Amino acid sequence: PPLPPHALQVPPCWIRPLEVGQSHVVGEEVTVTLLDANHCPGSVMFLFEGAFGTILYTGDFRYTRSMQGEPALRGRHIDRLYLDNTHCHPQRALPSRHCATRQAAHIIRSHPQHHVIIGVYSLGKEALLVDLALEFRTWVVVSPWRLEQMRLLELPDVFTSEEGAGWIRAVDVAEIRSDALISWNKLHPTIAILPTGRPVKVTHPNIHTIPYSDHSSFSELCEFVKWLKPCSVIPIVKGTMCQVYFQKYLSSDPQALPDCAVPKPVRDSPQQRRKRKGQEPVWPLRRAMQSSVPRGVVYESPEKNQESTDVEALQQNCCKSEVPKGGCACDTGKEAGEEEPSGEQAGAAAGTVSQAPAPEEHFLTGFAEQYLLTPLNALKQNSLQKFDKLVEDFLRGEAE
Repeated sequence: PPLPPHALQVPPCWIRPLEVGQSHVVGEEVTVTLLDANHCPGSVMFLFEGAFGTILYTGDFRYTRSMQGEPALRGRHIDRLYLDNTHCHPQRALPSRHCATRQAAHIIRSHPQHHVIIGVYSLGKEALLVDLALEFRTWVVVSPWRLEQMRLLELPDVFTSEEGAGWIRAVDVAEIRSDALISWNKLHPTIAILPTGRPVKVTHPNIHTIPYSDHSSFSELCEFVKWLKPCSVIPIVKGTMCQVYFQKYLSSDPQALPDCAVPKPVRDSPQQRRKRKGQEPVWPLRRAMQSSVPRGVVYESPEKNQESTDVEALQQNCCKSEVPKGGCACDTGKEAGEEEPSGEQAGAAAGTVSQAPAPEEHFLTGFAEQYLLTPLNALKQNSLQKFDKLVEDFLRGEAE
């Protein structure tokens, strides 16, 4: 069953449920088919088909011979196989999950008076817990959130969050530590089981590891590649090279395209991007107001002898694109009926500001609106004394 959107923490608009085993057309040229990956509940492999050829991406998976009966894979030419190579080494031999479950049961029977703590991740190893619960006829105690997850997965009703209801407990693998075992054994004799295919350093005599893994063993990987006969194998776990082990199993047929890399998109000009997105031009003042980090005022000198009509046009465009309620973004602060500022007081608003000053600083805000947006060449027309007088006049007007 699909998990609810809140569990995925992904906006619902991005979720597209796909049925496993059915082919789905993406766009107009790509087909994707989801296949059971035999890993944790809900895990799938992706089979992509298109002009680039045929690609199988296993993700995390554990091979089983029943996969050879999958209609989407039977007799299919695979150009590229992206393979889960977690245990891709001849020395990493693993038993089947059934055999590993028997080992866990043997350890439990060897400690008949002990409680059992099993370390698991947030997802995975559910089949092991169910098998042990059914074999020993006990509840498996889990946290409330994990209990909800087990119910969403529609697993057998062997889980409970009631403390003391069962003597097998599943906890996060990080809780299996030496100090935790000491504390648990003060309350009741307790053993811990770590189901993992990876080498683990045991820090307490009551911690037992079993080679239970949801990833394919080395022999299973070889059997899978030998049956599938892809043209090439790409490991998905970085840092380990395993192609040498499969070279003799690869197909000699040419791949559909030797290089399946997606071509880089052609860079569009700003005008093309705006036309495609239906956006209006972003003017300097808008970019300044959208900046998230205050950097003060940055002047950008206009060209010498710039026509005043160019400045007025920029003002009008700023107003059209940035008109908030109650006034224009490039307003110089004058009230209706006031006279235009003199040439010594201010020029047209054509400079670029990286960030509007803090709204609570009334003086800085008003002064910036009236003077600091003035082009640099206009400010240079004022002597230092005249500029000081402008500041005094502004403060006097604010006081009145």
